[in-house]
Amino acid sequence: MKPSGLVMLAIVAALGAHACAQLPGDLAQLGGWTTLIDGEAGLDNWNRVGDANWRPEDGAIVAYRGRGGYLVSKGLYKDFQLRAEFWADPTTNSGIFFRVTNPKRIGADSAYEVNISDRATDPAYGTGAIVKYAKVAQPPKAGGKWNTVEITAKGQQLVVVLNGVETVNIQHAKFARGALALEYGSGAKNVEGGPIKFRKVQVRPIEEPAKPASGGGSASR
Repeated sequence: MKPSGLVMLAIVAALGAHACAQLPGDLAQLGGWTTLIDGEAGLDNWNRVGDANWRPEDGAIVAYRGRGGYLVSKGLYKDFQLRAEFWADPTTNSGIFFRVTNPKRIGADSAYEVNISDRATDPAYGTGAIVKYAKVAQPPKAGGKWNTVEITAKGQQLVVVLNGVETVNIQHAKFARGALALEYGSGAKNVEGGPIKFRKVQVRPIEEPAKPASGGGSASR
């Protein structure tokens, strides 16, 4: 029996949706958002730095072994919004870096880092803080659950929202443009830290409003 027209349309739509999910980050855009990680898809959108064992696993991009390493975006970003879903073990030492100016030497001296670490040496720079530049009065705990973080960088204004609660809102001008980076960090004395998982990472640029054209049309003769 031949399938009806409606059935055929449903099959085509489903195949199209599956194809879109497999598109690389620079093509999988919706409403201005570029998807860099979607479940187990997206490793091709990043360069690896270090020896962390990043891999697709259990519906996410995961790292849980190595002396430390990063996934570094292939694109550079100035003013943008980023949103990510992550799962952190209570012993995780991780973070989301942005405006990375030196992808081969990533740290607080070359980028801003939104920390993901419930056991930071200084709790004020724990999860939800920007390491070295913005403390959190009451550091939230992210370990053992899925979390959502939103980062907005527009000029000097840097805002971090973790699970719907604003943790950082500062003015800072040290880094203006650079790559994004996801971290798997080793623990104390180079001991492996707990697992970190990212199942969704999306970014969209914040465009400057267009300047009005200068007046002064041609004079009539």
